[in-house]
Amino acid sequence: MASNNFIDYVKINCRSGRGGAGSHHFFRAKGLPNGGPDGGDGGRGGHIILEGSSQLWTLLHLQYQKHLIAKPGENGGENLRTGAQGDDIVIQVPLGTVARDAETGEKRLEITEDGQRLILTPGGRGGLGNDHFKSATNQAPTYAQPGEPGIDEWIILELKLLADVGLVGLPNAGKSTLLSVVSAARPKIADYAFTTLVPNLGVVAYRDYQSFVMADIPGIIEGAAEGKGLGTRFLRHIERNATLLFMISCDSPDIAAEYQVLLGELEQFNPELLEKKRLLAITKSDMLDEELEKEIQQTLPTDLPTVFISSLTNKNIQKLKDMIWQALHEKN
Repeated sequence: MASNNFIDYVKINCRSGRGGAGSHHFFRAKGLPNGGPDGGDGGRGGHIILEGSSQLWTLLHLQYQKHLIAKPGENGGENLRTGAQGDDIVIQVPLGTVARDAETGEKRLEITEDGQRLILTPGGRGGLGNDHFKSATNQAPTYAQPGEPGIDEWIILELKLLADVGLVGLPNAGKSTLLSVVSAARPKIADYAFTTLVPNLGVVAYRDYQSFVMADIPGIIEGAAEGKGLGTRFLRHIERNATLLFMISCDSPDIAAEYQVLLGELEQFNPELLEKKRLLAITKSDMLDEELEKEIQQTLPTDLPTVFISSLTNKNIQKLKDMIWQALHEKN
């Protein structure tokens, strides 16, 4: 996905339709000048509805569509005729979209399945006609209910990419290079920090025609939680990942310390991220001989599976895939 087309945050104004008013009509016919009440109900106002679409990867189509206004319901009529419902507005969004109240930040709903439809802003209920209010002691009610007003609110839509494994590492750790090697994704790759400015997704082919989805997240630096570098803006994209693959270059001066920095930034952003399964890949290991690799191995954390890889020479790439697949399918 092109960086200038990847939009994962939009703020929109949603106005649902007003409900139609109920009718206070009385039946009149030749020979029956004093017929009873026959006022129909008003129609419901239009909803604002979100629909999941697996064909979308960005909220770009909503960036310039700031106001969504649904149609009102029609008034009820004579002869118990109910007014027509206002037309709903159905907005397609990518899977992983979360809707929040713009004022309170309260989560309203999230879309996770293709074709899933959820009402974001409900339309106003139609008013009841006077036929509902007749009784033995009130045989000619002259009143009916007005329709309920629609809702006018600002909503924030934010996208959290759905992926099986998320890549976590400092800038230039080799995340984009790995994604380009194991999938058909073509993220930007260059020899400078913050090459990746937006998340990238890739489908990784595995044995027996199976596959899993990998997400490359822009690099994290120490102090990201305080806004340094690209901050933690994109970390929400790994909140739904089943497994986190930490990637650290073999030329790092202190791999264990770098790993702790990454853990610390994740914890500050969302402590629940530390509960996810973790793997560690030491990248660019084509620069190492066996002796150096053994020395580095002794300094690594012992509480998670580790593998030395090289995207340039394909060293242990299949082994890494096997480790990821095992982590995705083993029971907690």
